[in-house]
Amino acid sequence: MRELVLLRHAHAESAVSGVDDFDRPLSREGLAEAEAAGAWLKKNSWAPDLIVCSPARRTRETLEQVLMATGYVEQRQDGRIYNATSGTLMQVADEHREAGRVLLIGHNPGLEQLMALLTSGQSGDSRGMPAAGIAVLRVPEAASLEPGIAEMAAFWWP
Repeated sequence: MRELVLLRHAHAESAVSGVDDFDRPLSREGLAEAEAAGAWLKKNSWAPDLIVCSPARRTRETLEQVLMATGYVEQRQDGRIYNATSGTLMQVADEHREAGRVLLIGHNPGLEQLMALLTSGQSGDSRGMPAAGIAVLRVPEAASLEPGIAEMAAFWWP
């Protein structure tokens, strides 16, 4: 089995006139949440082999806090993750299946829909993924991602 770890970015500052959504930073609360997410990953031995992250500021800042806890691992930014559908996120994750455990840091509603799609087979079954929430999914080693293929191994939120 290989693992796909989904991490929604931590709480960001509220939208402000003149600041693009893409550029919103984490709030003070969000920085603490992201640090806690990294600590949980490390404590529970879910540290990734590879991290693929949206290039939005709040996801990059979440990534930085996670890396402080887990230690350095290979990481890539992928612009397709920002405002992505569950189908796009599945494609991005599947492109990195050679890594044993991939951490995908992104946004809702795409992440929660991906979690539902991979575990239940239907993206409409999403029940929410809170800020800094983590879902650890197990997938058969050689299989391509497809609806219903994964089992939930762990779920955590701050």
